[in-house]
Amino acid sequence: MSADGPVPEQAPGAGGKAPQPSGVDLARVALRAAREAARARGDAAQQKKQARRGGLRSGARADGRDPMALGSAINRLITERGWETPAAVGGVMGRWPQIVGEDVAKHCVPERYDEDERVLVVRCDSTAWATNLRLLAPTLVARLNEDLGHGSVRVIKVLGPGGAGPGRRYGPLRAPGSKGPGDTYG
Repeated sequence: MSADGPVPEQAPGAGGKAPQPSGVDLARVALRAAREAARARGDAAQQKKQARRGGLRSGARADGRDPMALGSAINRLITERGWETPAAVGGVMGRWPQIVGEDVAKHCVPERYDEDERVLVVRCDSTAWATNLRLLAPTLVARLNEDLGHGSVRVIKVLGPGGAGPGRRYGPLRAPGSKGPGDTYG
C-alpha cells in the first residue's frame, strides 16, 4: 500500500507477469473445497443411514430416482446408448409415405437400415418400380439426409420383387441358356 491508497494490480500483459493469488484468495479456495468435501461426506453418511433404515427414500428434492415421463425416459435411454441415428431412421420408416409420396410408398417399402454402412434397403413390388426408385435414389438420399442429418444415409439399395413367379423348371422343353420364366429383374 502507498500513502494514497492501495496499489492497483497490474494486468497480466502489462508488467510482464500475472498477479499471484493473495493469502485471502487462497483461504477462500481452501474453504470452498473443504465445504464441498464435507457436504459430500454428509451426503454419503445420510445415504448409509437411510439404507440401514430400510432403503433409500425419495425426499422433497428431485434426484435421479424420481419417476419421469415415458418420453423423457426413452429420450434419455436413446442418448445414453447412442441410438440417435437408428431411432431417427426408424422414424423415417414410419413416415415413409410422407417422404416419398403416396404412389411410391404403395409400391416400395423400406426393409432395413445398416448403420455401419449407412445403407437403406428398399424392396419394390415390381421391376418397373425398382427402376423408377433407382432413378429417384439420389434425390431421395438428399431428402433423407436433410431430415436425419448429413451423412446418415449414404446409399439406397433397391431390391426387386422377391419370389415373383414360379421357380425354375428343368425338363425337355427348356431352352439351353435360358434363365427360366419370371420377372426380368436382374
